[in-house]
Amino acid sequence: MSILDRWLGRGTIGREPAAAGPVLGGVALGPRPWLVLGGGGLRGMAHLGAWRAIEEAGFEPTGILGTSIGALVGACLAAGQPLDDLDARARELTRPDIARIQRRVYWVGGIRNEAVFHSDALEKYLADLLPKGGWEEMAVRFQANAVELGSGRTEWFGAGARTDVSLADAVYASMALPVLYPPARLPGGCYVDGGVGDALPLTRAAELGATGIVAIDVGAGAEADARKVVSDGMVAIHQRVLSITTQRRRIETVEGWSGPPLLYIRPDLDGYGTFDFDHIPYFLEAGESATRGRLGLTDPDPGAPEPKVDAAATAAQTRG
Repeated sequence: MSILDRWLGRGTIGREPAAAGPVLGGVALGPRPWLVLGGGGLRGMAHLGAWRAIEEAGFEPTGILGTSIGALVGACLAAGQPLDDLDARARELTRPDIARIQRRVYWVGGIRNEAVFHSDALEKYLADLLPKGGWEEMAVRFQANAVELGSGRTEWFGAGARTDVSLADAVYASMALPVLYPPARLPGGCYVDGGVGDALPLTRAAELGATGIVAIDVGAGAEADARKVVSDGMVAIHQRVLSITTQRRRIETVEGWSGPPLLYIRPDLDGYGTFDFDHIPYFLEAGESATRGRLGLTDPDPGAPEPKVDAAATAAQTRG
């Protein structure tokens, strides 16, 4: 049986969804609800906190779509990896685990390098974290997107799309932030971060037959400290420009949404950077807190989340 055949009409192996489908946060999601996890760098650890609350509510998605960090989290959730294990791994994550700088960027002519970071650290991390069985280990239908650099087209990988590359390669392609990580060289072209084309792929979920969508938006906010961004140099400026364009697309899509019923959840993550390793515990807590609030669930830990620090102190750190 092919991966696609396994998932036509099913959210979990051997189990058909209930006819009426779940209702979350007052939104009736129908018999084929999908979970959409957007891109946002390390802020995407909030997806894990959000999933903890959603899972407690009894939600079982028919499928999961993931962009960039959402592709990594989505693949792990679709494979049924224990949430507590993923939470622990997230809290242990450090810069060397995923970002090894290319020293040649400091040399004369270094501007011609493909990226600031080598790809090997992130590739090793993905190989270690993702299920060894790859696509065949997905317990829920899963897709991730990446953008082909030459044509600008958005490519989808997973059940019902391309599975001719490994799961790890597809997730790396979806996470390959331009300038920071080298493009993924795969059959069909060179691929960069899926958020370049669609950082919150609601339309794709509708195309795949979703009768309702739960979307977790962890993307950058509308504003940032411009002086801090400029002082951090060209990489920070590039990342800010990219975040401005993706943020506008996300908001336009959500505000103009006319597709299946949408439960939209946006944790309080504004002011935090793409590589803000110091605040991963806060991201996890913010994702759970925002989702519990949206679903009307009691917070098991009524203590206030970590206070937000000044944006200038938490801007993306891409050097050193």
